[in-house]
Amino acid sequence: MAIAFNQHKGAAQKSSINTFQYVDGDNKFRLVGDILARYVYWIKGENDKNIPLECLSFDRNSERFNNVEKDWVREYYPDLKCGWSYVTQCIDNGQVKVVNLKKKLWEQIITAAEDLGDPTDPETGWDVCFKRVKTGPLPYNVEYQLQALKCKPRALTDDEKAAVADLKSMDDVMPRPTPDAQKELLDRVRGAENEADDELLDAEFNVG
Repeated sequence: MAIAFNQHKGAAQKSSINTFQYVDGDNKFRLVGDILARYVYWIKGENDKNIPLECLSFDRNSERFNNVEKDWVREYYPDLKCGWSYVTQCIDNGQVKVVNLKKKLWEQIITAAEDLGDPTDPETGWDVCFKRVKTGPLPYNVEYQLQALKCKPRALTDDEKAAVADLKSMDDVMPRPTPDAQKELLDRVRGAENEADDELLDAEFNVG
């Protein structure tokens, strides 16, 4: 279950989802709404693109691994590990977007909130200002640096309040899949892999 910011305990697709894009250098967004705590597996899909599948062993409500529901990813990929993947919503240039939280940045936001208060509050909240800095040549060689002195409290503008007037809960934006739905998707992905393997074999044995 997605929870309000001040109820959060720890560090946390549809094609129609508008997602915040992190850029090198300065970034800024205003957090709104609740936070969805989840863990996901990354499965190789079509065109070698990784797709996220929610770990059903992790309970959104308690934020614990309880293994109550059948997790088919563990059945099909027993060596695959899931990873921290918390999401919430933000206002970016007047638009409401889903933001996939970066763990180190999120930890800095939680620490800053001890002094600045709840960043999601429409009257006393604050813009999250931070830098994305490359630290090496690989895609994951980046770090996120919260600029606490720029994170000043301000009330939402009338336009921003209108944009979030009918804000959905993250549980509605990203519904938790059922075990059957997870298995169906996995079967489709694995079927596509097998078809690709068959095509390669046909090509190999029918040369000349």
